[in-house]
Amino acid sequence: MTDDKDVLRDVWFGRIPTCFTLYQDEITEREAEPYYLLLPRISYLTLVTDKVKKHFQKVMRQEEVSEIWFEYEGTPLKWHYPIGLLFDLHASNTALPWSITVHFKNFPEKDLLHCHSKDVIEAHFMACIKEADALKHKSQVINEMQKKDHKQLWMGLQNDKFEQFWAINRKLMEYPPEDSGFRYIPFRIYQATTERPFIQKLFRPIASGGQLHTLGDLLKDVCPSAIAPEDGEQKTQVMIHGIEPMLETPIQWLSEHMSYPDNFLHISIIPRPTD
Repeated sequence: MTDDKDVLRDVWFGRIPTCFTLYQDEITEREAEPYYLLLPRISYLTLVTDKVKKHFQKVMRQEEVSEIWFEYEGTPLKWHYPIGLLFDLHASNTALPWSITVHFKNFPEKDLLHCHSKDVIEAHFMACIKEADALKHKSQVINEMQKKDHKQLWMGLQNDKFEQFWAINRKLMEYPPEDSGFRYIPFRIYQATTERPFIQKLFRPIASGGQLHTLGDLLKDVCPSAIAPEDGEQKTQVMIHGIEPMLETPIQWLSEHMSYPDNFLHISIIPRPTD
């Protein structure tokens, strides 16, 4: 992998200032103050909100507390999507801090998966990494790793340890020199304007003629509505980690440097602001 370590660092340490407020219909013993937190973009809501939970439980009657869940402007937030993806998809053109509502009742079974412990997050995270490596290396790299290496990936994410995580993850980002890229690119495309969860297809980073495929090539192939017509204006934004990468960027480079810790490129297609 090309060594643009500053990019990896910038991606890892991306933060979103967030204000958590308790839902108005929750029954409390006294007024619940809002709770402010810098959320790591690369992590998961249920992994980094223990302090939020404790803060609001202090003012709740214990019998009123069941499973915590989060919502933004009426949309339940899927904990198994990385935080940065949730923000890009639902809130990227709003003023900061991001305003998230906290619930302890009426869990939306149809919209969210339950998350009763950190083991559930770890299982989801490792399943994504294994799926990504199946696409990139036919699972050869992840299967050659020891259990302690898998654990180091998870602990690096959980404890926000960049060096600890990348000491192992860099192996997942390598490929034989004769291949000039991964077998397929692990990506998911999310559209703010549809109910469909995401688009995922097999896509090679290198064209049959040997040239590098770009982000624009990927979108043309998989989600052509995201590309502006030649004579028209761009009605959408293509976001990864809160920025709009140039469509000419090689998809292999993006996969190596802009993937989330689960090794997927999570790409949001959102309406371009009109003002």
